[in-house]
Amino acid sequence: MRNDLELDAIIEDYLLGKLNAQETEAFEELRRNDATVDHKVVSHKFFLESMGAFAAQLHLKEQLNQIHAEIDVDSLANELRPHPSRVVQLWRKHRSAIAIAASFILLSLVSIYSIQHNTKQDIRYNQMSRELSKVKTSTKDLIRTIQSTTPGDAQNKNANPGNFGGTGFAISANGYILTNFHVIKGADSLFVQNSKGESFKVKATYTDPQNDIAILKISDKGFSSLSAIPYTIKKNTSSIGEVVYTLGYPKDDAVLGEGYVSSKNGFIGDTTQYQVSIPVNPGNSGGPLLDNNGNLVGIISGKPDQTEGAAFAIKSKYILEAMRAIPQDSLGKNKLSANKKSALSGLKRTKQIEKLQDYVFMIKAYN
Repeated sequence: MRNDLELDAIIEDYLLGKLNAQETEAFEELRRNDATVDHKVVSHKFFLESMGAFAAQLHLKEQLNQIHAEIDVDSLANELRPHPSRVVQLWRKHRSAIAIAASFILLSLVSIYSIQHNTKQDIRYNQMSRELSKVKTSTKDLIRTIQSTTPGDAQNKNANPGNFGGTGFAISANGYILTNFHVIKGADSLFVQNSKGESFKVKATYTDPQNDIAILKISDKGFSSLSAIPYTIKKNTSSIGEVVYTLGYPKDDAVLGEGYVSSKNGFIGDTTQYQVSIPVNPGNSGGPLLDNNGNLVGIISGKPDQTEGAAFAIKSKYILEAMRAIPQDSLGKNKLSANKKSALSGLKRTKQIEKLQDYVFMIKAYN
């Protein structure tokens, strides 16, 4: 059996296209059958992309330092201060330096990628890993959040389309809905649309920007209470390889996504999230992530830039924390619980979706 270093070397050769056709086919078969290997491939791909971006930044930094050493700052200041009309001349003279500086800033903003790496990776990567881990806090918000442009209010055909949107799911029968904070951030008005195409006005009753969670309440008089919530909250941490699925609104009708938990931690080791191997699209943000027994595992929250088949999900324990932050009597008797047995347990996936779809909503945000 190959040890971890040999496996890492094979994964790197695979990602760099160094394997022949037969070796590639054999490795892809192993990847399909072994979730742990697949997770290593995804993680190593993040790592290589991050190293490339980081190296590009270092190269640009060296160029900037060289240009800065050649610029006479005092002379430039004297030229600028009394002669505003010379700005154009200075731009023409130094535009290459300014362009490189702008490129460096732009690259710094958009090229920071998620990086998770096995601690047994080759020692030549260790220093790079430590440097990248320092940017976790400042770059977490730069993960491309899953947002989409959605249709206007179904009850008002003349309304402007929503500027952005996502998915939400019921946490009580009386109209409380949970979604991501980034889905509703900056919105002046909010609506939800159910699987029947009916739209209802909602308002935010609780927000937790740090954990990217928001709780909405349907305030529309035309809303009728739902039946008892069919899913429950999973108490324990999910394991790597555990099968999970999500239902969301990347388009006008609900879309099913299936996959598995590929890491117990999210972006750069974020312990509040899972990394899941599920193809998600704009609009999936805020959707429920469930296991085969209908237990709520988490909330789909985003995906790494330019990486297909991987996403992040906020762990279910933070749903409970958010629910505890609002008056418990407001949720009524039929609310999401970690103590009840899921009504989806033991059902085939098609039957689970039939029961689930009435509790998953399209979120439409306007500003």
